[in-house]
Amino acid sequence: MITVEPELLGIKDGDVILDAGCGNGRHSWECYNRNHSSVIALDIDTESVKKNYYMLHSLKEERGIKSSYHLLVADVTKLPFKPECFNRIICSEVLEHIPQDSSAVEELLRVMRRDGAIGISVPHYLAESVCWKLSRDYYGFPGGHIRKYKTRELLALADRTGLSVYAVRRKHALHSFYWIMRCIFGVKKENAPIPSLYNRFLTWDLRANHRFFRWLEGMLNHLCPKSIAIYTVRKECARSQ
Repeated sequence: MITVEPELLGIKDGDVILDAGCGNGRHSWECYNRNHSSVIALDIDTESVKKNYYMLHSLKEERGIKSSYHLLVADVTKLPFKPECFNRIICSEVLEHIPQDSSAVEELLRVMRRDGAIGISVPHYLAESVCWKLSRDYYGFPGGHIRKYKTRELLALADRTGLSVYAVRRKHALHSFYWIMRCIFGVKKENAPIPSLYNRFLTWDLRANHRFFRWLEGMLNHLCPKSIAIYTVRKECARSQ
């Protein structure tokens, strides 16, 4: 499930990409598989980094990809890189976990090249609010979500940290219903029958990419998206274009 779209971010062959807060690595795999680009992926969770490494290694071996990849355990608010290292940066579903969200975005801006771009996604305010109302277990645990972003708040965060937004996308409405079901039937009950059945549909839909469900989700994204994604460049670069 890709939330930050590589095409809209402008990823090109040969780019050096940072996947900041990579989780299990879905954006890392997508960029590494589809673009001849080097991928640097990091997360604060060691197990997630290990899973991402396994998948990237498998892709390289099976498909003979020549581009490099590197993974590390690191904090997004204290990136261990020199300034202006990366052409493109992805930070997907990360900021809602971080108390110092401004510090994280400032760090991403520091390590982005002058002509680079950053794609940021967070859970959408409406779907997130419903889940928070339905279940304390959805957010009330260490490492969980600590804030909800209204779209204007995310845009304001980008603006005050020196970024100019050139595109906004609402994504994954069909997945909103899955998490609402999980909250109703028990977030910790992954095998509850109704959410499990719906999850089987979502898994099928990711593979099939059926035209009808893409149209339906496109319509629902205007009402109840799971995530909001913004695409940004440096303010001074936006003014010079």
